[in-house]
Amino acid sequence: MYLVAIGWLYVALMMAIAEAISPRGTVLGAILTFSLYGVAPTALLMYLLGTPGRKRRLREQERLADSAQGDEGGHAAAGGTVPAEAEKP
Repeated sequence: MYLVAIGWLYVALMMAIAEAISPRGTVLGAILTFSLYGVAPTALLMYLLGTPGRKRRLREQERLADSAQGDEGGHAAAGGTVPAEAEKP
C-alpha cells in the first residue's frame, strides 16, 4: 500500500517539476499540480484504505478495556480462573 502511494507521489512530483520548468508553466501551477494531483488523492486513498485497521484497533482496545474492568457484578471476567477456597480445619 505504501509503495503505491510513494510511487504516485513521485509521479506527481515529476509532473510538478515539469510544470515549473516549462516555458509556459509557473511555480504556482507546479504547487497546485503537486497538491491536487499528488497529495490530496494520496491522503484520501490512505485514509480510506486505513479504515479497516482503525476499526480493528478500536475493537481491540474496547475488548482490552472490558477484560480489564471485569464483570460489574463482582464476578470473575469471562475466561478467568476462580481460585479454590481452602477448607477450614
